[in-house]
Amino acid sequence: MSDVFSGIKHYLLKTNEISIDNNTFKLHYKATTFVLIACSLLLTQKHYFSDPIDCYMSSGLVGPDVLDTYCWIADVYTVPSLLHKQIGVETAHPGIGKSTSNDEKRYHRYYQWVTLFVYLQALLFYVPRFIWKNWEGGKVKMLVAELNTPIVDEEVKKKRLETLVNYFNINLHHHKIYAAKYIACEMFNFVNVILQIFFTDMFLGYEFLKYGREVLNFTGQDIGTRTDPMDRVFPKVTNCYFFHMGKSGTLEEHTTMCVMPLNILNEKIFIFLWFWYIIVAVLTGMGIIYRLVTLSPFVRKMLLRARSRLTPSVAVDQVISKCQYGDWFILTYLGT
Repeated sequence: MSDVFSGIKHYLLKTNEISIDNNTFKLHYKATTFVLIACSLLLTQKHYFSDPIDCYMSSGLVGPDVLDTYCWIADVYTVPSLLHKQIGVETAHPGIGKSTSNDEKRYHRYYQWVTLFVYLQALLFYVPRFIWKNWEGGKVKMLVAELNTPIVDEEVKKKRLETLVNYFNINLHHHKIYAAKYIACEMFNFVNVILQIFFTDMFLGYEFLKYGREVLNFTGQDIGTRTDPMDRVFPKVTNCYFFHMGKSGTLEEHTTMCVMPLNILNEKIFIFLWFWYIIVAVLTGMGIIYRLVTLSPFVRKMLLRARSRLTPSVAVDQVISKCQYGDWFILTYLGT
């Protein structure tokens, strides 16, 4: 299994010498992007999970390869009213059994696109980072040049610090747009994760929003009296209509049974993503609240004092009294 992730694990483990964002930001473009790409790659591994669909027709009218291909591009279905029936007595499998034309049929259309959908989500989680990196333009890297190495010559250090002080004297109160762009990308992160939750809900037939809650409720119910919501959203066995022109020229309809091995993995991936997206959304929301709190000069002063314990409080107070929000913002990243 390690060979599946060998090509992308360096992305997660890679560390930048100079940080231009915070850990919450990294949670989006690094951790979440890695998770989604890993899931997308995992779903393409046929040698681990067999074919994505295997269909069977008792009449042997068509070969299994043709039948598999047809049902893969067509829509498979289950019958919701049969989900609560007793398996092996009233139905053959959850949602599969004898039904009438009046019974509602739930068609599952997502399975052909799961890999691409998850990969697209990974790209969308990286977009705010891409935007911010271009907007930032290497400003922090330029300002801390030669100061972020373990061993720095004292003469070089003195010159670089003088250059840094001169930069702030010249550009004091000119960092509002810089900070505003970063905050805009933070807001973009928050909006993006919320939109991804709703896009996933639409993709899964409006089942994702309640999926995690129903799975939690399911685990707390007594065995024998519970209906697995994962069988409703990600059925492992489905039916497929196959139409065929008979020898007399009449249209013949056949119902085939299809096994969906990948849904064993899909149900685990999406229950994990349900919790993951909620955690990421909550932490991002807390980050935005923190950003609003730092609009207070008093809070900024206390935070700068905490970062500058070896610096006299009087000196910190003098700096804060001269700095606006944008100046304080870039100072905090120069100190990381």
